Amino acid sequence: MDWGTLAGTALGAVLGVTTTLLAERSRWQREHSARERAVKQELYAEYLGALSLTTHRLRDLKRSVGLSREERMGQAGEILGSTNAYHLRYQVLIIAPEHLGNMANQAFARVRDLRDRFDEADVCTDPEWASAMAALTEALIALRTAMRADLTSG
Repeated sequence: MDWGTLAGTALGAVLGVTTTLLAERSRWQREHSARERAVKQELYAEYLGALSLTTHRLRDLKRSVGLSREERMGQAGEILGSTNAYHLRYQVLIIAPEHLGNMANQAFARVRDLRDRFDEADVCTDPEWASAMAALTEALIALRTAMRADLTSG
């Protein structure tokens, strides 16, 4: 028996299996990364949508006429609860990098601040409304920018 032929065959088999395993690992990593990015993209879009919908509804509530302060307060709380923002925020905190989670919390806090403006005597003439809206807009822009950067990195 020729040991050279046997060693060459064994070496070829080892190289072939190793190359196949490396190629499969690389393919798996690409697919995993694509799936992770798709999940993040959907979650980020849903969260931003929930925050925007909440903001829109709160603005509409501020403009509505004929409601008592208590009715406005109740509806403001219902609006925040009905848009799924709480649930989505926790998902973002689990999936997103820590710095992005902090920004998601900050944007949510600005939405809550806007909701809390309804606790004032007359939200329709609230002088702090414009600054609360500006802070919320700034937080949403920063969050959207960070989300976009997270989705395009790596």
